[in-house]
Amino acid sequence: QVQPVESGGGLVQPGGSLRLSCATSGRRFSIYTMYWYRQAPERQRELVASITGSGSTNYADSVKGRFAISRDNAKSTVYLQMNALKPEDTAVYYCWSAFVSWGQGTQVTVSS
Repeated sequence: QVQPVESGGGLVQPGGSLRLSCATSGRRFSIYTMYWYRQAPERQRELVASITGSGSTNYADSVKGRFAISRDNAKSTVYLQMNALKPEDTAVYYCWSAFVSWGQGTQVTVSS
């Protein structure tokens, strides 16, 4: 399995924005649904957003209207644009799909 490489996390103030990237490899990237998950300290990993190969998206209620998932099939990369960030968005963010293993994730910290 491919191990994805997540990037783009960091420390941001409430109300700020970040754009996460997840780079993978594989000629069949375009046919797989891609997912973003997050895990906050002492909490279970939760699904944040998903995007099918054709571009249909779904979001957790907690991020609807603030986050946007997208993909670039030519680059085998999936993105997560996060706007209006809240302290409760603080977590390690991971991308996943059926053809990849779990990566290291990227830390997002929302704090003043």
